[in-house]
Amino acid sequence: MTAQDTASAQPPADLLIRAGAVHTLVPGQPPQRALAVHDGRITALHAEPDGLDALVGPATEVLDRPDATVLPAFDDTHTHLILAAHSVHDVPVHRAHDLTGFLDLIRRRAAVTPAGQWIRTTVNWQEVNLAEQRLPTVEELDGVTTDHPVLVRRGAYNVVLNSPALRLAGITADTPAPPGGVIERDPQGRLTGRLVDRAIVLAERLLPRPALAERIEGLRAASRDYAATGIGTVRDCLVPVEDLAVLRAAREAGALSVRVRALVSGFAAREAAEIEALLDAMQPWHGTDDPWLRVWGVKFGIDGGIEAGALEEPYSGRPCYHGTLLWEPDALAGAVERVVRRGWRVGVHAWGDRGLRTLLDVYEQVLKRHPALPPGTLVVEHGGLARADQRARAIALGVPVTVQHPLLHDAATAQIRAWGPERVAGLFPLREWLDEGALLTGGSDFPVGPYGAMTSVWGMTTRQTVAGPQGPGHAITRAEAVALHTVNAARLLDESADRGSLRPGTLADLTLWPADPLHCATDALAGLRPERTVLGGRTVHDAGSG
Repeated sequence: MTAQDTASAQPPADLLIRAGAVHTLVPGQPPQRALAVHDGRITALHAEPDGLDALVGPATEVLDRPDATVLPAFDDTHTHLILAAHSVHDVPVHRAHDLTGFLDLIRRRAAVTPAGQWIRTTVNWQEVNLAEQRLPTVEELDGVTTDHPVLVRRGAYNVVLNSPALRLAGITADTPAPPGGVIERDPQGRLTGRLVDRAIVLAERLLPRPALAERIEGLRAASRDYAATGIGTVRDCLVPVEDLAVLRAAREAGALSVRVRALVSGFAAREAAEIEALLDAMQPWHGTDDPWLRVWGVKFGIDGGIEAGALEEPYSGRPCYHGTLLWEPDALAGAVERVVRRGWRVGVHAWGDRGLRTLLDVYEQVLKRHPALPPGTLVVEHGGLARADQRARAIALGVPVTVQHPLLHDAATAQIRAWGPERVAGLFPLREWLDEGALLTGGSDFPVGPYGAMTSVWGMTTRQTVAGPQGPGHAITRAEAVALHTVNAARLLDESADRGSLRPGTLADLTLWPADPLHCATDALAGLRPERTVLGGRTVHDAGSG
């Protein structure tokens, strides 16, 4: 049957794209030149730009772009959409270059905020990238306002409070830190205002919950921004269980511009009863098949982040400090088993080599007790400092790994201070993971790193960071980096039948780029943005629409 015969047997296309190249990511298939979409799915591809013209009907939208390139929409397999949505309404301190500008932004918000109301900052910044290379102090925040409680948040695991916020949280110089948390004090024993890891709950539980309409608008704006970078699906790795209802409301309101795969946060659940209560709250989501919103499983963390990742060897300049393990191995194994027995999957944060070794011990124990678990049930999140023997163990266990170069890019200076340049150069050994046969997927870990399809591809292929290139021998090719966010991501999420590559019958999740990301100049790659992002045939981002 000729292409013309095939086309005549199909309904007219809703969307027809003629492009310079359509990279389908189907193994062995050369770039195509035309792609047709009907009823949310790809119906046909052709090697000639006019090869599908018979599918043009009265209502067909035709994009005739001979200089443009089509790729599948990208997945960010480890990010925090909920945090991005919260930050839409927060003080935008990520725009500051020094503490003077940082504090002035808070001062301006205080001037228009009624006394007594909380003031909170955006989270996507690193203090080492400020001119002073440090966090603000409680005294500096008090100098801005003592009429408002102020919560400065950096990333997912660090906050700094002013004095009113400390008082509301009941934190004094004598307050003990909760297990797995830090209440920082200076050498004289005075509070600095900084809370780390589980200690941040002492303050965050006091924050008033925004109205549902505000939450929905935050998700609308944040998901639109993800889509504008070429991201079509996010795997949000820290969703409070109560926020599943907010995501559902956003979905019902048509506010989501990305597909969401939620990992419910298990960070506050320690005891068996707490974990079971969490799983009970998740139960109504079990087996739901909404292509836009699904619950993937539960997220735990075995060690601290940049400042507290568990290492085999001590931190630089701190001969007695090896980072922090947040769980006893047997206790974490018990928690993971409770989750998988209820039919959910588990992702566990592990950053340092000791943290990863301990996590693999836990996973091995769970797999011995549950040998019939489906592939991909247990996932390593980050696996930052992965030694050769640990990579071999993870691969032998069939455990996928999510990696995030944007995290390394923005945090490199802080990490070098903590670990030294040699260990930082060894973070995310992508080349080795792939050569050794791992299922590896890509993401951002926003807010620690910036999200964006080509931001991540550029980083994985150049190994550039704010501190210069780190471990260039670990770099991978552009085609491999693209696959980490498309083909591999769909495998991780068990959605390869519908997404990840461009084939007749798959969802029309695609991106249209003004230059070919596989071949454009390196200095143009990091800032490359799509002209369109399309999900299920629906345009969720159009750079030409204003």
